[in-house]
Amino acid sequence: MTEPDESPFTTSRRRFFKILIGLFASINVAALGIPFIRTLFSSPYRAEGSPWTRIADLAALPENEPLEIRFEMPVDEAYLHKTVLNSAWVIRQPDSTVRVYSPVCTHLGCHYAWNSGTGHFECPCHASVFGIDGKVLSGPAPRPLDLLSSKVDNGAVFIKWEQFRVGNTGKISI
Repeated sequence: MTEPDESPFTTSRRRFFKILIGLFASINVAALGIPFIRTLFSSPYRAEGSPWTRIADLAALPENEPLEIRFEMPVDEAYLHKTVLNSAWVIRQPDSTVRVYSPVCTHLGCHYAWNSGTGHFECPCHASVFGIDGKVLSGPAPRPLDLLSSKVDNGAVFIKWEQFRVGNTGKISI
């Protein structure tokens, strides 16, 4: 059986569509492949700039009274750049040093609050209670509140934001 003769117009049209499909495929590979290759060869969490985040002026903090401070922090994950809202509990000591606690309960990750009436941090989810020094006073929390690294520089309070695993007796960074 012989194949029908193809006219020159049909052959050139077929060739044109093959080239066009190849061109579209190449554009798709480039559009999808370049970001993928970039993420393979770069760190998922690029540390650009300083790891320290300014959260407050030292003079604005009350002495020996926990204050929850909310702050924005830039985060780079691969090629995504975004700003997230975090918070931390800050306590100014009489000697002008600060203690900064992560706002996450060490039991199951709920956010606790300061109860000025009792003078304790209290987690509303599972009744864990912590002293102003971060130590567990009662409840199922397996360890004290997690301290964040902090420093005071030129009258401003800076912290290094860090997340920790909940439910463990040891402080494990995520």
